[in-house]
Amino acid sequence: MNTIAQARKNMRLLEILSRNFGNSTAAAAEIINLEAIMSLPKGTEHFVADIHGEHEAFIHILKNASGNIKRKVKELFGATMRDEEIRQLCTLIYYPARKLADIKQSECNMNDFYMITLHRLVRVLQRVSEKYTRSKVRKALPKQYAYIIEELLHESGAANKQSYYHRIIETIIETGQADDFIKAMGNVIQRLSIDHLHILGDVYDRGPGAHLIMDRLSRYRNYDIQWGNHDALWMGAAAGNVSSIANVLRISLRYANMATLEDGYGINLVPLASFAMDVYGDDPCTVFLPKVEFEDTEIAQKNRLLTARMHKAISIIQWKLEHDIIARHPEWDMGARDILHTLDRENGTVTIEGRVFEMPEMNFPTVDPADPYRLTEEEASLVKKLVNSFRGSDKLRKHIEIMFSHGSMYACTNNNLLFHASVPLNEDGSFKEVKIGDKSYKGRALLDKVDILMRQAFDPAATAADREFAIDYYWYLWCGADSPLFDKSKMATFERYFLTDKAIRHEEKGHYYHLREQADICDKILREFGLEAEHGHIINGHVPVKASKGETPVKADGKMMVIDGGFSKAYHDTTGIAGYTLVYHSRGFQLVQHDPFTSAEDAVKRGTDIVSTTQIVEFNAQRLNVRDTDIGRDLLRQIEELKLLLTAFRAGLIKERF
Repeated sequence: MNTIAQARKNMRLLEILSRNFGNSTAAAAEIINLEAIMSLPKGTEHFVADIHGEHEAFIHILKNASGNIKRKVKELFGATMRDEEIRQLCTLIYYPARKLADIKQSECNMNDFYMITLHRLVRVLQRVSEKYTRSKVRKALPKQYAYIIEELLHESGAANKQSYYHRIIETIIETGQADDFIKAMGNVIQRLSIDHLHILGDVYDRGPGAHLIMDRLSRYRNYDIQWGNHDALWMGAAAGNVSSIANVLRISLRYANMATLEDGYGINLVPLASFAMDVYGDDPCTVFLPKVEFEDTEIAQKNRLLTARMHKAISIIQWKLEHDIIARHPEWDMGARDILHTLDRENGTVTIEGRVFEMPEMNFPTVDPADPYRLTEEEASLVKKLVNSFRGSDKLRKHIEIMFSHGSMYACTNNNLLFHASVPLNEDGSFKEVKIGDKSYKGRALLDKVDILMRQAFDPAATAADREFAIDYYWYLWCGADSPLFDKSKMATFERYFLTDKAIRHEEKGHYYHLREQADICDKILREFGLEAEHGHIINGHVPVKASKGETPVKADGKMMVIDGGFSKAYHDTTGIAGYTLVYHSRGFQLVQHDPFTSAEDAVKRGTDIVSTTQIVEFNAQRLNVRDTDIGRDLLRQIEELKLLLTAFRAGLIKERF
């Protein structure tokens, strides 16, 4: 088909396009612009997973771009600056306001410091912005300094303009704007060092700052989230799922992390504390003591004991509430998780999976042997208050809205498949059929259905029955055997608290977790999601990689990358590290392994940084350009459409406007 015939066939599209590009000159100019953009190097993508509330470490990684900023600073100044000066400059970029305050305590000539530092920052910004268009850089600049920074960025080096650039910096200092200008430059360098951020699930639980992470993301530009099981738990809690609310509270108390609940979302824990003291005031609650250390002071130890009592109270309530949801959904086959009715108080035992175990304690005053899953009046009143507190939290609602606006069950980007945990498989590697409602789903269709279901729980247009099922399903996503966010035989919460037998505590992983080691299985999954198997990758989180035991995050001949290295401090002993960042730039993939982060205060005062080890996962022989990315493919389609518009203008099919 010739181009005029193609133009005639697409007249409706071209007429709409002509509203923005009214003549052949405008259309041609846009084609030139888009072709130029496609020749730029691809932007740098960062992938992180399983942040688990560790906001300081996460925010520091954003600030230092997983060590990329320091690498560029060393490239620029390694031959002319000492290591201590490089550390100071990098810390100034990461924490400009705090580092400036620190420098002023010892620096005797601030004007000289400003002059040298501003020139250096201009050079760093030139380096990190070189792969972007002027338009994209301009959008990242603070409005009050945009013109000045643009002028400095495009310093030509010509002798007759050196005095011009020098005078700009002198005037910044003379007018008292140096501090604000340094802060602005540091923030722009941070922003441009990461073109797109991918979060592969589990923002929530364990660490103290999930709400601070979400606050930071609310101000971030380019990012997406693939939901994790801990995220789904909080989303379910926000939807009013009582079992999810109980689990959220239990996990928070297990790690003595009330900051996200109380400070972040205004959840009122006083009723739970009062109830726990009334019912368990004489109970040492030994198995419910938090998994973190408390100071060895009388007040701290009292708080530790109160936390343990609250922890026990909500755990018992959780197991009761879960019985109700299990009874409503026999199709989920989770009856084995009902355990309270098997407690034998006379013999001090419990029966699980047909085996009898001794219990370390039998103090369950709210569990009626005749009706063990019935809430007492006090428990029912407490649950009602907690539900109202969760559903009434405006900030939690806003953060869940971010989860939906920027999140999904999976993402396909630049031939990489991103999801948190699993695509359920059978033992032979075929996709496992999972029944949801009256239909069965597998592979990509399963994840699509779950995505729709999770949104349906918050959809006022959904029927009451559909919405109630979707709200219930959040709990199954958290701990159901066929949940793509979990995919284990069971969640052995009761067993982990009370029993030491490893066999009964064991949670058997689904077939996906060992089959993903095989390249042909990864190829099959990639094709299921419409990606090219030959050059594609699957990127996961969820299961911590035990680096200290020699486990590698790169599997299946490089097709699979598991980047849960244990951001959470609770996992540091297990993994031996403090998380991974996967970096995908124009030269290929780099895996950055992080050691534990101390604090932002240490970074400012002593120039400490997250010590990172970088491993080249895949190196491209030729540098990738925007043309080679999903964005490039979109731009190519736009160019083809604009070329048809040009044809329509020149053939007189559409009248030009001047």
